[in-house]
Amino acid sequence: MENSIIAEGKTTNEAIENGLKKLNVSRDKVDVKVLENEDKRSFFSILTPRVVKVEITIKEEKSNIKQVKKENILTKEEQEKAIKNIEEFLKDFVNNMPEGTTYEINSNESYINVEMNSEKLGFLIGYRGETLYSMQNILTSIAGKGIENKVRVILDIQGYKAKREKTLEELAEKVAKTVIKTKKPVKLEPMQAYERKIIHNKLQKNPKVETVSIGDEPNRRIVISLKNN
Repeated sequence: MENSIIAEGKTTNEAIENGLKKLNVSRDKVDVKVLENEDKRSFFSILTPRVVKVEITIKEEKSNIKQVKKENILTKEEQEKAIKNIEEFLKDFVNNMPEGTTYEINSNESYINVEMNSEKLGFLIGYRGETLYSMQNILTSIAGKGIENKVRVILDIQGYKAKREKTLEELAEKVAKTVIKTKKPVKLEPMQAYERKIIHNKLQKNPKVETVSIGDEPNRRIVISLKNN
């Protein structure tokens, strides 16, 4: 298929439409350059048929292939060092927590997993997990001390993340039904990237709705709307 053609018409719009038909593409897929405008006619050309020429070029499509991030691999030594760093911090930290607070640390080559448990740690979770994620960032910085590789820490408190995931999946289904019924898009409240991913994943196979994230952090949010089939 040609990538660029010269099309003609009595008006600019007609010339563009003729070119789009020849290329079999939509208007948003091309760049248009007017070569001969209907407004620029000399005295001697008034009696001749009006012809507008445009050059239509198909835009270069951006590659849809996403660069795959190189997975950060932690050696056994690095995992042990990261765990030691976290333990040194948590031993003192837990002493200032409600009595009975416990923690467990596990690791693999991708991340360090930390779970804290107690019936009175709700204040460490905060509204929509804000405090939890702040503490996760602190533990990430502490875990990486003296380690060349980037260390990723995943923190959960009282099983909050599993409960939150279930809540968000139920919310996604409920809002999707509302969108299908009303045929109007729904904008959700701002969420953490981790939470937005749960919504996207839950609805990605839904044949009737689609999701998109809009706005800037920390106010980035999801809009659920009908698919344009």
